[in-house]
Amino acid sequence: MNTQKQKITHELKNYTLITISIFIMAFGVYFFKFPNNFVFGGVTGFAVVVAQITPLSASVFSFIANTLLLVLGLICLGRSFALKTTYASMLLSILLLVFEHAYPMEQPLSNEPMLELIFAIALPAIGSAILFYIGASSGGTDVLAMIIKKYTHVKDIGIALFITDLLMIICACFVFDIKTALYSFVGLTVKSFMIDSIIENITLCKSIMIICDDPEPICKYITEGLNKGATIVDGKGAYTHSCKHIVFTTLTRRQAIVLRNHIHEHHLNAFISVSSTSEVFGNGFSNI
Repeated sequence: MNTQKQKITHELKNYTLITISIFIMAFGVYFFKFPNNFVFGGVTGFAVVVAQITPLSASVFSFIANTLLLVLGLICLGRSFALKTTYASMLLSILLLVFEHAYPMEQPLSNEPMLELIFAIALPAIGSAILFYIGASSGGTDVLAMIIKKYTHVKDIGIALFITDLLMIICACFVFDIKTALYSFVGLTVKSFMIDSIIENITLCKSIMIICDDPEPICKYITEGLNKGATIVDGKGAYTHSCKHIVFTTLTRRQAIVLRNHIHEHHLNAFISVSSTSEVFGNGFSNI
């Protein structure tokens, strides 16, 4: 029963994060990307090109293309990914349509294209990074990037996105002026690295080495209080030649702070060394 409750709570948390991420992304795409014809973000980027050469609006094209690519995601990436991505992509398309009807954009918000480029990069990048972290995407070429990451040796999702979206930049060169294409290329490059950087910071964990006389109270708190594992190794002090115990564990940043405070508050005699690590594989940790 508790396991089922935890699963429901976990899913509610995921879908709440998806909703927030998509709203951030939609705001950046509609108010900063579409009006400036920036083409560096998958289907929404290609939608800007399509809107210039066909009767379809950018929002309508995004809706159609995302629906088709979801089928590919279901086949190649599984049911869980497909369900989350379906919700995310449909919500993104709906929000873009709502923004389009509620606040029609006939020109950019300002006369500062570089300033608007920053927001057009940052807001979708933040939203995408959170989605990738929880095993979802906003659909479109994000699905293709996830497939590339899964079935090739490309392990950074930002690089996979760069590969899939580079075609959009080439199209922009023929549809828009060279200035817009150059802005788009800068946006694509920065966005790709920014997504990887955000994900790395989200997944950053702490690898901890604790040298102590009595490892039991520390390990008990790690296993029972923090629900994480630990490894004990016997050692010997180089100066005192006394027997020591070395405890190795890996925790999230918040848990590392909690453990450090617990050791200090309970006056547990220990030497603590903490280092950052961005890749952790095993029970209790999730990796995209």
